[in-house]
Amino acid sequence: MVWYATREDVKGGLDYPEVARSNRMIDRAIEAASRDVEALTHREFTPTVDTREFNWPNQSYARSWRLWLNQHELISVATLASGGTTISASDFFLEPSADGPPYNRIEIDLSSSASFSAGDTHQQSIVITGLWGYRNNETTLGATVEALDASETGVDVDGDTSAEAGVGSVLRVDDERIEVTGRAQLDTGQNLGGNLTASTSDQTVTVSDGTGYAVGEVLLIDSERMLITDIAGNNLTVKRSWDGTTLAAHSSGADIFAPRTLTVTRGALGTTAATHSTSATVYRWDPPGPVRELVEALAMNTVLQKSSGYARTVGAGENQRESSGRGLRDLRQRVYVSHGRKARTRAV
Repeated sequence: MVWYATREDVKGGLDYPEVARSNRMIDRAIEAASRDVEALTHREFTPTVDTREFNWPNQSYARSWRLWLNQHELISVATLASGGTTISASDFFLEPSADGPPYNRIEIDLSSSASFSAGDTHQQSIVITGLWGYRNNETTLGATVEALDASETGVDVDGDTSAEAGVGSVLRVDDERIEVTGRAQLDTGQNLGGNLTASTSDQTVTVSDGTGYAVGEVLLIDSERMLITDIAGNNLTVKRSWDGTTLAAHSSGADIFAPRTLTVTRGALGTTAATHSTSATVYRWDPPGPVRELVEALAMNTVLQKSSGYARTVGAGENQRESSGRGLRDLRQRVYVSHGRKARTRAV
């Protein structure tokens, strides 16, 4: 199931190094936090392509021209059929039109001749194919650097994508969505343009083409990771000994690697695995900001509580007390108010 924060988000907040043991613990915490937020808000936020069926008349006892979707929130409709008859997109409305998506009901345009009907039976007589979920907000990241067939699970991407995608990201290439489940190092094809000393003040990595990198990307030279904080021409400004690696000297000509091979699950969220050309644009689906923040906070709290044997305290001596997590409670309340699916009034 999809996460609403990435492993890199949580590790950055905790300042945890890249080791397998911490990765497993953090992944479990993010999974639990994502499901916790879904339970809190009574909704799933991911955009999923699916075909769903509804009874008509249904148990909501709606008016004959209105179908309540309840927990099945819609982003967009590809096809709508009732009683075996397709209803044209011009003959119905998605509501609430003023602030959707998400849409929680479909209403027939009363000026049209269309109608909902039961057909041979009222059971599953309305069939809707569309994009289900909360919203389909996306950010353009970068591009693939290789052509893909429909079965490859290792996707090579450019520096812009590497800097912005993490384990847990949902990406889209053409019409296919993919879930990132891991990252591996890929040779960037460039080499270190000058010697680097074993000093944190030696922060300039010279390359042959600075446009091939992105701020926020993590480089690997020999066994030392470095975070790119700025780029000026062909000079990359970096933070040395990043992610718990050891500060070391490096010789001119050393290969430069970056985590640009993404291990992915293909054909995710109802889409179909397909072929893609080199330089295909990569988009990232973005969960609502408060939702992402809450998942990060819950995951970090779980990791810290587990590390302390669930005995975290604040203060000292007579003032020592169990950590209350007031900020976390406030954030939960804020997310419920802003993104929780509330019970609707059963007026028809």
